[in-house]
Amino acid sequence: MTPRTGLPEVRKVVYLQEEVLLEAGAAPAVPATRASVAVVIRNPWHGTGPDQDLSAEAERVAPQLARIVSARLIEGLGGVDAIEAFGKAAIVGTAGEIEHGSALIHTPYFGNLVREFLEGTSILCFADERADAGQSLTVPLWHKTAAATRSHYQTMTTRVSDGPAPDEIVVVAAASTGPRPHPRIGDRTTDPAVTSAILEGAEA
Repeated sequence: MTPRTGLPEVRKVVYLQEEVLLEAGAAPAVPATRASVAVVIRNPWHGTGPDQDLSAEAERVAPQLARIVSARLIEGLGGVDAIEAFGKAAIVGTAGEIEHGSALIHTPYFGNLVREFLEGTSILCFADERADAGQSLTVPLWHKTAAATRSHYQTMTTRVSDGPAPDEIVVVAAASTGPRPHPRIGDRTTDPAVTSAILEGAEA
C-alpha cells in the first residue's frame, strides 16, 4: 500500500518545475512557472486482451490519480488561482495498449475532475504514447478557461527515469502560471478572416 496516495498500484510520483528567466536575452514581461506531475502506476489491465472491459478499473483508479496530480500542481504552483494553463498525458509501458492510458486520462473520471480541481472550463489538451522507461513526453498546455488565448499555447516536457516499466503506465498532468515568454502573435478572437480565396485575391 502507498499511504500518501491510497492506491496500491502507485510506485512513485515525480514533480518537475521550471521557470524561464531569460528568453532572447530578456526577462519575460509576465514571469511564469511551469510544472508537471507524473504518477507511475501499475497497469491494472496488464496481461488482458483487446476485449477486456476497461470501465470498472478506470472508474476506480482515475479519480484518485486526478486528486494526486491536481493537489501536487496546486501546492507546487502557489494555489489554484495562480494556475492559468493546463494539459494531460499518459505513457504506457511496452506490454500495454495505448487504450490503457486513454482509459485513465480520457474519461470523465480523470479529465472532469482535474478541470474541476484546477477551476478550469476548457477541454484539457493531451498527449499519449507507448514507450520504454525514461522516454520523455512533451505535454501541450493551453489556457484553462479561454482556450482561444494563443499566448498560453505552450508545452512542458516530463520524464521519469525508470518508468514506465513494461507493465506500468505514467499518468501526467501539467500546468503553467502564465503565458509563453514574450507572446506577440495575436489572439484567435482578434484574428482577421483568412481563407485561401482571400489570400489568392491578395496575391492577384
